[in-house]
This record gives sequence, C-alpha cells and structure tokens, in this order.
Amino acid sequence: MKRRVFLSGAAGVAAMAAGGWMAWRVSSRKGPGGSAPAQGQQGAAQADAGQFMQLALPDVAGRQVPLSSFAGQPMLVNFWATWCPPCVKEMPDLEALQKKFPQVRFVGIGIDTAENIRAFTEKVQVSYPLLVAGHQGIDIVRSLGNSAGGLPFTVVFDADGRVNRRILGQVKPDDLARTLSAYAGRG
Repeated sequence: MKRRVFLSGAAGVAAMAAGGWMAWRVSSRKGPGGSAPAQGQQGAAQADAGQFMQLALPDVAGRQVPLSSFAGQPMLVNFWATWCPPCVKEMPDLEALQKKFPQVRFVGIGIDTAENIRAFTEKVQVSYPLLVAGHQGIDIVRSLGNSAGGLPFTVVFDADGRVNRRILGQVKPDDLARTLSAYAGRG
C-alpha cells in the first residue's frame, strides 16, 4: 500500500515538473514583456503555411502524398502521435467531424514512426489519410505557430491555404464544428 502511494506521489511530481517545464518553454518564447508573439511573427507563421503546403509526406504504406494535392479545398490537419493519450482520445471526434463536414479535407500527420502508426491503425481506424512526419514533425508544428511543439495540434486552413485557426491540445468537437461550419455548402 505504501509503495502504491509513493508511486502515485512520484507520478504526480513528475507530471507537475513536466507541466512547469512546458509552461516555462511557452513563456520563454513570448515577446518582450511576456506578451504574445508580435504580428510579424504571426505573419511568419502564415508564410510558413505556404511552405507547409509544398511538403510531401509518406502515408503508412510509404507512398509520398504531396499536401498540394489538397489545394483548393478547406483542410483540417491534425498533428498527433500514438504515444499521446489526448491525441488518441480525440481521433473518434475528428472522425465524426470529418463525416459531418465532407467539404473539409481531414489529414492526420503522425509525429511517430510508420511502423507505430501502422500498428495503431489496426486497432483504431479513421477514414481520413494518415501521413508520417516522424519526429522531425515537431519542426513542422513549430513552423505553423506552435512554438512549444506540443501535441495534439490542429490547424484549419481555408481553401486558399491560409491558416484559419490553430488549436493546441485536445479539440472540443462543438467548438471545432462552429469553425468548420463556415465551410458548409462549399466545395
């Protein structure tokens, strides 16, 4: 019993330390005086969105998929990993939203290995494509405005490839549905 209490306490301390570290990382990347990133930095993230659309990433079978093949339609990109509990938990919600908003192209980008993603899809299946960015995918999420590199991270692009919305953390389906409803009846 004492061992269980000790292990629970140790896990709590580790979680608090990780949360503190993450808060420090986020706050240390803010602008002068602790403010949010300057407008120019947000503009840079928007410019990087254009570079993002020029990427080609492999699917779980190893076939290269150019993101530019989704041009001309609204797109939701969800960055996730098999080892990330909130990422896995939100996948059924994203699947349901994808069915509710067929005019929006959903794409999952795994910050993981193709082998792990393949094994994962045998247990949890989604109808939208899952691409593999590997661990260098953290650099991609940072280029899209997620300076902390945290997961899950969801980006909604309009049909012109501009970022409409960024969500760091698990999505709230009703909230995200309001964003996606702007694209209802299009495409």
